Amino acid sequence: MNLEKTDNNFTPLTNKPPAKEPDRQYYFIEKCRNYIKKESERLGRPLFAATVTFGCQMNARDSEKLSGILKEVGYELTENEDADFVIYNTCTVRDNANQRVYGRLGHLNSLKKEKKHMKIALCGCMMQEPSVIEKIRSSYRFVDLIFGTHNLYKFAELLAAMFETDEMVTDIWEKTDKIVENLPTERKYPFKSGINIMFGCNNFCSYCIVPYVRGRERSRRPEEIIHEIEKLVFEGVVEVMLLGQNVNSYGKNLEEPITFAELLRRVEQIEGLKRIRFMTSHPKDLSDELIKVMKESKKICRHLHLPLQSGSTRILRAMNRRYTKEQYLALVDKIRKEIPDLAITTDIIVGFPGEELCDVDETIDVVRRVGYDNAFTFIYSRRTGTPAAAMENQVPDAVVREGFDRLLKVVQETARERVRLLEGKTMDALVEEINEQDESLVTGRLSNNTIVHFKGDAGLIGQIVPVYLKECHGFYYLGEKKR
Repeated sequence: MNLEKTDNNFTPLTNKPPAKEPDRQYYFIEKCRNYIKKESERLGRPLFAATVTFGCQMNARDSEKLSGILKEVGYELTENEDADFVIYNTCTVRDNANQRVYGRLGHLNSLKKEKKHMKIALCGCMMQEPSVIEKIRSSYRFVDLIFGTHNLYKFAELLAAMFETDEMVTDIWEKTDKIVENLPTERKYPFKSGINIMFGCNNFCSYCIVPYVRGRERSRRPEEIIHEIEKLVFEGVVEVMLLGQNVNSYGKNLEEPITFAELLRRVEQIEGLKRIRFMTSHPKDLSDELIKVMKESKKICRHLHLPLQSGSTRILRAMNRRYTKEQYLALVDKIRKEIPDLAITTDIIVGFPGEELCDVDETIDVVRRVGYDNAFTFIYSRRTGTPAAAMENQVPDAVVREGFDRLLKVVQETARERVRLLEGKTMDALVEEINEQDESLVTGRLSNNTIVHFKGDAGLIGQIVPVYLKECHGFYYLGEKKR
């Protein structure tokens, strides 16, 4: 249907939008500017927009793109959800993330009844679930705009459609092979940035909904990635995080295939770039070439996130992880032999269907043998549409909680031991912000991802400075800046 409407508020554009991206989106950005300007004049004040992010660093990067377009069309950005426009960028990896969104929507409904002009949008992984869309259409009809993960680049076009109709605008794609970049971005930090190097996932772990909501793997061309990083460095970025659901499989689907290790070599050559991070690495695809590149690099941070999920080979097989406990441990041994100072963190799930306490003991054994610097532990969340959701032998809550508590105790003990090994050393820290609890302190991050707080002021933010690690406080340090 034709969404353009002519009234006292909106001035329709007579020329047609370009077909080519991203030119098409810049056309709609200009169009939205007109709508925002007129609404601002009507209200006699600026319009404010809030982008609220749920979930992973991929979502955080997506939110920076959404915020960039909102700012470009004329909104002033705020963290206050009592705004003129609120967009929730959703996650659906665990059910509690969905419930949080529904709860927040109830609050927004109350606000919108008082502010009739308020607009509400939902996007992200949760929106790729048909049952979610049905629920929103029936129970949350006050939402103005819904879109998913595949068409995020169309945000400006969808915003225009939202302003041009009184109906809920819904635009969900089941899949895509498109990658559209070079649109406005509003970064949270001026000195560091995430970089999408690929989208989607081909692994289909039996518990995971990501391949269904983010689609199959699509890699960006290395030239585009290098150009984006060079531009960021010119703007003052000193650290980049290369992002993908499984960065180790980067480049396999390109016309001219390239390994992730080779991409890292090229990124390392960018003058002015100080630090390189990446996530996430699937253990089954981590190559000897990547280990060699990390070992020899002067810029790749001494931190590797290597999800385990379970230490039980039986459970790993049911999860479709495609490695065994022994293969995982052998890989860690190889990594630690080549890069002894590398910090390793992981993800672990407790309560997968059929798991018994003896399987949790296998996981605890891996935690003790690896000695993780940190581990993110999760209780299994049943996601409709995944193979695991239909499995028999769903684990009773009491058994899950017992296993989770036992695991968490060991994770915390081993992590504290690993972090404490740095005490008394002087290491470089990238200063990220003023400390939230004590404004006389700044907060920095070491190459191995450990946090350190030390005396300093806002002038240090964005700088990499040497810090003496004086006191270990469990998972972070109090330190002193060295002259």
